[in-house]
Amino acid sequence: ASCRAKMAAAAERVVAVAPPGYTALAVKFGERQRSPHCLLVKEHQVREGAGTTHPARRTLFVLNVPPYCSRDSLVRLFSRCGHVQSVYICDKPELGEKKDKSTSKFFNRKTVKGFHVAYVVFRKPAAVQAVKALAQEGPLLISTESHPVKTGISKWIASYAASVVDPEELKAEVDAYMQAYDKKIAEEEAKAAQEEGVPDEEGWVKVTRKGRKPGLPRTEAASLRVLEKEKRKRARKELLNFYAWQHRETKREHIAQLRKKFEEDKQRIALMRAQRKFRPY
Repeated sequence: ASCRAKMAAAAERVVAVAPPGYTALAVKFGERQRSPHCLLVKEHQVREGAGTTHPARRTLFVLNVPPYCSRDSLVRLFSRCGHVQSVYICDKPELGEKKDKSTSKFFNRKTVKGFHVAYVVFRKPAAVQAVKALAQEGPLLISTESHPVKTGISKWIASYAASVVDPEELKAEVDAYMQAYDKKIAEEEAKAAQEEGVPDEEGWVKVTRKGRKPGLPRTEAASLRVLEKEKRKRARKELLNFYAWQHRETKREHIAQLRKKFEEDKQRIALMRAQRKFRPY
């Protein structure tokens, strides 16, 4: 009885420090933890008809979520208030409402580190109001015997096993992405073909480049050819003898070549004179 009284007093102290508009929920990692952790929750406010992943009156905004608290843990904690439809965890509150986008299992994965925030979406609006009653029940356990939270070596092994990519799943996701991309490009080309030659609201007609020399294909080989051509063009346009030392070196080399040629000519003339002498014997 004394332990329960102490836990209730601790829970009341946690509620007392909650900021205005928030409700403080006391949670503990396990039964052995003495000091509870405080989750700050409130109803997420959103404009009517926004059509986002955080619908109005059914979304719970949770602050100060500890690193060891996963999506499954939040679903289990708040399921006693009502059916949890989805849970979104991010490193900081979202400034603007974002549309629902398909997330990839292999690409653009972002690991949230440290304390973070969460958006818990319920199926019914009454569940959001029922969360306030959890503050009176005392600290909630995140890791229990039936639903333990992995720590230490077991957590590292699970993280490594999750990081191993399945080739078949990866191939299926890449194929699906490329099919969607090809479909999008085909739709854009068909739309551009329909709008070709059709004036807009102001009477302007969009003209595209066609003819004998269309635009170069945007491939890696074509880009390398263009860069090599520009490099050769710059090499031909380099200024020769622009600096004074270049001019002196050119003159020095020219004089050395003239002297060498003069000596070769002298030897050639001496040889020719020697061959023209009269030798009777």
